[in-house]
Amino acid sequence: MVKPPFIHESAYVDEGATLGNGTKVWHFCHVQSGASLGDNCSLGQNVNIGPNVRIGNGVRIQNNVSVYEGVEIEDNVFCGPSCVFTNVVTPRAHFPVHGVYARTLIKEGASLGANCTVVCGHTVGRSALIAAGAVVTKDVDDYALMAGVPARRIGWVCECGQRLGESLQCECGRSYELKGNKLYKK
Repeated sequence: MVKPPFIHESAYVDEGATLGNGTKVWHFCHVQSGASLGDNCSLGQNVNIGPNVRIGNGVRIQNNVSVYEGVEIEDNVFCGPSCVFTNVVTPRAHFPVHGVYARTLIKEGASLGANCTVVCGHTVGRSALIAAGAVVTKDVDDYALMAGVPARRIGWVCECGQRLGESLQCECGRSYELKGNKLYKK
């Protein structure tokens, strides 16, 4: 059964924005013109989705997050409360930049912890896990567990989110292998 999108009465969805089936837009959100959200997404309280932002299916964006133009979020990504995206490398109030934004890509299945920051122009890899409060200043590999300021890889995580031990085998049954400095699912 196809469920239409739900938009709370306090939210604004601008003309020209598209919402997928089953997507929920909660209290005090703003989805700007040209933004596109896939099916079964959830925007928590006070979320702003900028113009022309593309968000995949099954994305969960928690309270107080702004996703600015230049950011793309693939399927099944979790954005924790108050996580931060940027879109200009060297912002200046006196010399504003309009329409020329650094591209940021959050790949499928990644999780961004509460209050983390993803500096623009970087990619967060598939199923990566960014710890709460971390600051991402470079590209993040698939399955990397990142923490700190600036964020550094402190381990690896399974697609299911469990931290991997030395065997690179998860309790869920998935297994991985290192090739060089990258982790791949077997």
